[in-house]
Amino acid sequence: MMHSAPPLPIVRSVADLRAQIGEWRRQGLRIGFVPTMGALHDGHMGLIREAASRADRVVASVFVNPTQFAPHEDLGRYPRQEAEDAAMLAGAGCHLLFAPDVETMYPPGAATTIAMAGPALGLEGDFRPQMFGGVALVVTKLFNLIQPDLAIFGEKDFQQLMVVRRFTADLDLPVEIVASPTERDGWGLALSSRNAYLSPEQLEIARRLNGVLAEAGVAAASGRPLPGVEKDAYAALLKTGFDRIDYVAVRRAEDLAVFRNQVADAPARILAAAWIGKTRLIDNMAI
Repeated sequence: MMHSAPPLPIVRSVADLRAQIGEWRRQGLRIGFVPTMGALHDGHMGLIREAASRADRVVASVFVNPTQFAPHEDLGRYPRQEAEDAAMLAGAGCHLLFAPDVETMYPPGAATTIAMAGPALGLEGDFRPQMFGGVALVVTKLFNLIQPDLAIFGEKDFQQLMVVRRFTADLDLPVEIVASPTERDGWGLALSSRNAYLSPEQLEIARRLNGVLAEAGVAAASGRPLPGVEKDAYAALLKTGFDRIDYVAVRRAEDLAVFRNQVADAPARILAAAWIGKTRLIDNMAI
């Protein structure tokens, strides 16, 4: 007989969150944390399972963070489904869900921002300039509220992972940042909440993205000059059926810097963002 997981405790106030965290701290328990914007899928569950394997208690947050969306972006359209999210989290081994409202995270009069350079520049930073400052601010606040020993971030958002590593080090936040490999479907498409927007025809196109990146990665690894590799991958994505491409870029894996001599002479990462209709997909892989 199947036993469903017990319902997940949900806290919405800072006081309730700190009371529970404080209790676990007094018991000497190790706390893992997975921040999310909800609309959870198997990719997120991989992060929860990773946290559960490394910590005694796992806290997830669901908060659609307004400071990382520009006015024209899909903040209002971003799917919200707390009951389903909580059931999935409980089943994957999460112990507590922190689901604050906007006023809890950004009380009236809040006036502090974080300006990011380094790995936040270029790529996503060119197309969504407000995003990484918003990510840095909300994640720093969540780290201060939850005070986790470790936090898990997916490699699908590779630039975000690098940004989080950077500000965690720069601000001396005592949190270990753990990278979790991208979860993919049977065709290799990176799992994403935005995949739900795709029609069956669009899904078929989307599932070719990782193949194009893999081929480009092989070319880059063989020593081909990177401008040619990037140009060919760009053309291949358009030919595959993507409507437009924001970028395809090979960068240094360590810090996302551009390779000065235009060949991948150190560990590298290929990153892309491309549109099918109104849906923007990102992916990346190690070279």
